[in-house]
Amino acid sequence: MYGQYIAAGGFMEELKSIQWFPGHMTKTKRRIESQLKLIDAVAILLDARVPYSSCNPDLRSIINNKPRLVVLNKCDMADLAETKKWLSLFRQKNIAAIALDCKSGKGLSAFIPAAKNVLSEKIASWNRKGMTGRTIKVMVVGIPNVGKSSFINRMSKQNRAKVEDRPGVTRGNQWFTIGKGFDLLDTPGVLWPKFDDPLVGEKLAYIGSVKDEILDTEQLSGRLLEYLRDNYPDPLCARYKLNVDEIMPLQGYEILEMIGRKRGMLAAGGEINTERAAVTVLDEFRNATLGKLTIDRAEDYPNVRI
Repeated sequence: MYGQYIAAGGFMEELKSIQWFPGHMTKTKRRIESQLKLIDAVAILLDARVPYSSCNPDLRSIINNKPRLVVLNKCDMADLAETKKWLSLFRQKNIAAIALDCKSGKGLSAFIPAAKNVLSEKIASWNRKGMTGRTIKVMVVGIPNVGKSSFINRMSKQNRAKVEDRPGVTRGNQWFTIGKGFDLLDTPGVLWPKFDDPLVGEKLAYIGSVKDEILDTEQLSGRLLEYLRDNYPDPLCARYKLNVDEIMPLQGYEILEMIGRKRGMLAAGGEINTERAAVTVLDEFRNATLGKLTIDRAEDYPNVRI
């Protein structure tokens, strides 16, 4: 199991001590709280590769009793079998959930029907009161880099929401009409003040929701390689022309050195440039060049709450 891994040195403590909570995130929390009265439901965007780790635990108390719909975004980058397990787990917990991919457009058509289903009782009440056709307003929330702006751009068929592959780009709340009688409220990505579970911080660093500059990317890449060695050895070896039997007894840093050597990433004096190799591994995981991979497995989180 992934949680059994022990990182060398102080890397796990480094992750646990991260205080990634800049001023705009405090403002975002306040905006979300103040605008809840304006919306009917909340769409919680998660990264399908890390559905548990990409869910901000503070959102439960902020959203309170508002109807919610879980959206597993980037499903085309995740292990399909694992995504199905997550959707099944959410159904068991009576949590409405769908999977989609903003880049390819897969599953986008299911969003509005799913949101209306979540609000079916409220819509029926509106109809009884003669408010048929009332505009449905849904707030989109999530941590940085889960694709909120890309989602809204695809749904609204325009490019007004700023999209950039780094955390902390969207800074204000914006309304978008995505269909007749259906509006979305975009919000900036918000993390929580401190990662009590360093594994969560580590996984968020894998997907780029935590800035690389505040972490040791070589150790981070080594940890990712250990997970891939044990759970996805075939795509790992295929990508970097490695031998499965050869890498099994190796630590992550040793695998990283092998990758750097095979890719010809050499520094002055013929030393392997492991920093460059680490950046390559992280980039290729993040853009799915390594394959469709999932880091959070549903079986490890039977008591998940949203």
